[in-house]
Amino acid sequence: MRRVIVVGGGPAGAFAAERLAQAGLHTTLLDEKLAWEKPCGGGLTFKAYQRYPFLLENQAPKKLVMETRLAAPGAGWARLTLKSPLLIYSRYDLNRMLLERAMRAGARIEQVRALEVRPKDGGWVVQTRQGSLEADFLIVATGARNNLRNVGTEYSPSDMMLALGYYLPEQQDHIDVQFIPMLEGYIWVFPRCGHLSAGICGKRVAAAELRAKLESYLERRGYNWRHGQFYAHLLPSLEPGAWIRNRVAGPGWLAVGDAGGLVDPVTGEGLYYAIRSADLASQVVLSDAHPPEEKPRAYRNLLLRDFVADLAFGAGLAKRLFLGKFLFGTVPQRMVQFMRRSPRFYALMQDLFAGTQSYQDLKERLLKNLHGTLFETIMNFFFSRVLPRENPI
Repeated sequence: MRRVIVVGGGPAGAFAAERLAQAGLHTTLLDEKLAWEKPCGGGLTFKAYQRYPFLLENQAPKKLVMETRLAAPGAGWARLTLKSPLLIYSRYDLNRMLLERAMRAGARIEQVRALEVRPKDGGWVVQTRQGSLEADFLIVATGARNNLRNVGTEYSPSDMMLALGYYLPEQQDHIDVQFIPMLEGYIWVFPRCGHLSAGICGKRVAAAELRAKLESYLERRGYNWRHGQFYAHLLPSLEPGAWIRNRVAGPGWLAVGDAGGLVDPVTGEGLYYAIRSADLASQVVLSDAHPPEEKPRAYRNLLLRDFVADLAFGAGLAKRLFLGKFLFGTVPQRMVQFMRRSPRFYALMQDLFAGTQSYQDLKERLLKNLHGTLFETIMNFFFSRVLPRENPI
């Protein structure tokens, strides 16, 4: 295998192209937009830059945020001072940095849209408006809006989350997260370099309803949203059963990032999983231990062991977290109250925001750390009700 085409130039595609070109493969990356702004997203957790230090150690503009405030109606708010900063990039700046790294590694970058891919003689033909290109292997990094119907994840409407919001010409140093009654999602306000990104994400809710909820919140908080730039975007948010049948690989191709549905179903965070899946896909493509026909299965197994089993478990947790009830209140209300009253729960939330606490190990950690006071007994019972009983995978 000598020639690889990466379809899509977002973080997943750019990082895969860098890894493959670095190893000496003839690597071509195709993307119609190349570096472009994506309003929802840009946050990188400690887990991401601990594994990939270049995400922190670079000259690209970024915000280092040390405080998050979580709020729920009827419970007020709680402050979380982060042990390790959350990095928040403009997606344009992050994307440009990753593409430049790919080019320096030797990848060929073409600003063109892939219209169609079709198998040919054990490889692939990629059709563009400018003509066709051939490759031995394909990396699919097209994002959630994948126009290549025969490769990548097959989404149902229930496997998508809508995110929309505003760029606001204002500044603040902390992140706000606001839970909303009967919404499988939340409102956020992220500080970025030069502006705020204020948005809302939710499942099974019309765009007009989401927008009204967000604008009402911004109005109450005194944000001047009428002078902001509006945006909307679809995010993968796979249901528990969808992880089992997820079409993330096939003969001669592997999907990375959003194109593989590899997004945290609780938080909507996808950047770490984009970069990590690109790394794992590159390892499989470059490995001589797996002949071409075994590479799809090898990639699926790597993903499962690395993070997919945990995200599938998180998918079972998401609905209980956002929509569940406990002791005459909502689960988000109880979480905010526990953050204020329990140092152990506060520490757990620290690790969740850092990305170092898995969903699968939540229950075991709680059982080890709660020692029998009335309050901790209530917390223990609370989480036994919220956490799924088993992993769908």
